Amino acid sequence: MKTLERLRRLLPACWAGALLCLALIAAPAIFALLERADAGRVVGRIFLQEAWLSLVLGLVLLVLERVRARRGLNPVLSAEILLTLGTVFCTLAGYFAVQSSMTAAKAGQSALSFGQLHAISAAFFGAKILLLGALAWRGAGPHR
Repeated sequence: MKTLERLRRLLPACWAGALLCLALIAAPAIFALLERADAGRVVGRIFLQEAWLSLVLGLVLLVLERVRARRGLNPVLSAEILLTLGTVFCTLAGYFAVQSSMTAAKAGQSALSFGQLHAISAAFFGAKILLLGALAWRGAGPHR
C-alpha cells in the first residue's frame, strides 16, 4: 500500500503543475500565435479536456482518502477530503456551470457579459490551483 500513499501525496502536486502550465504557458502561447477566434476554440477544447481530467483525478483522490479513513489513518471528513471536494466543486462550477453560459453571453443572451463570466471561471480555476497547492503541501509534510 506504500504505492497508494505515494500516489496520494504526488498526485495533487502534479495536477497543480499541469493546471499552472495550462494557465501560464499553453493558453498565452496559443493566443499569441493564432487569431483570437481560433485561439479561443483551441483553448476552450483544452480546458474541456482539463475539466474532465480534473473530475477523474478528484475522484481518484477521494477514493485514496477514503481508503486512508477506512484504515483509521484519517478521520472520515479530513482536511484532505474537504480540499479535494473543493477542487471538484471548482471544476463543476467553474467549467460546467459557468462555461456553458459563456456561449450565450457571446450572443448577448445572458445576464452577465462574456468578460464577467470569464473572470468568474478564471477565479474558480485559480481557487482550484490554490486548493491543490494546499493539498500538495499537506501531503509533503511529515508522514501521518
